[in-house]
Amino acid sequence: MTFLQVTGIEKTDARGVVLQNISFSQTKGQKIAIAGETGAGKSTLLKIMAGLIQPDAGTVHFEGERVLGPQEKLVAGHEGIAYLSQQYELPAFLRVEQVLRYANSLSASEAQNLYEICQIEHLLSRRTDELSGGERQRIALALLLTSSPSLLLLDEPFSNLDKIHKNTLKTVIQDISQELDITCTLISHDPHDTLSWAEHILVLKDGHLIQTGTPEQIYQLPKDAYVAGLFGEFTTFSEQEVRQLYKGTSPKANTGFIRPENLLLHAPEQTGLAGQVVEVFYFGSFLEVQVQTAETMATVKTQKNSFQKGDQVILRAME
Repeated sequence: MTFLQVTGIEKTDARGVVLQNISFSQTKGQKIAIAGETGAGKSTLLKIMAGLIQPDAGTVHFEGERVLGPQEKLVAGHEGIAYLSQQYELPAFLRVEQVLRYANSLSASEAQNLYEICQIEHLLSRRTDELSGGERQRIALALLLTSSPSLLLLDEPFSNLDKIHKNTLKTVIQDISQELDITCTLISHDPHDTLSWAEHILVLKDGHLIQTGTPEQIYQLPKDAYVAGLFGEFTTFSEQEVRQLYKGTSPKANTGFIRPENLLLHAPEQTGLAGQVVEVFYFGSFLEVQVQTAETMATVKTQKNSFQKGDQVILRAME
């Protein structure tokens, strides 16, 4: 039995097509990320999966049972699926322990374990209006998990979080998967969040599912410039320049969209693609070098600090 099966989902609204013939499956424990620009249909898809929005066509089956939309049942949502929205709300002026106690059906030891995993045990005596945004989010997450769901859907969980709270939440989500055996699907605009976490990525554009694959496949072999741009910088070279970049080697990446870390800088006496350094930017652990060739402005990431603006250089693609 498939854990989650999404088949032929379609949805339109006043703006037009929101989702068009979306189909995919998810196995238990598989970490899936959904990527796409704003308005691509990501949040709508997640809400349909949770049973919170009625699709115009198609079905969602979860653990062998069809997920009903809000037009088909009195209370929207599906047992076993939890959805954390971007606009989570907590009751005002109550202590955290009160908020959690009202919804809690877990034993005392289970609840304590959940609070530790969500890293909120030190917040239980605080009032909800005294919490930071990241703390409120983890409380809302713990509140959802008191129902012991099997599938957790996270809608842009890392947006508007500073680095400390983001790293904390990443640890929490990882522990939720491993220690509570909850399968997770999330949406994120940040490629660092999706590439490092997901086992499988779905890319949406204008309501269409245009590419699926592992993080490495999506990053190194993007279908087009849209997919490539979602996951970082790239340079597009002409066919003639590509031959110079890969002289004597076989390309391992999509040569239409070459990532900055897949380019190497050499002194002018080397063979390859000639260019001139236009700018050098320092980012701590690496330098970003802008190189102008005869046809292209290329971006190169390197740890060598021996290149300066105006230098003549040779570009080679990494073998």
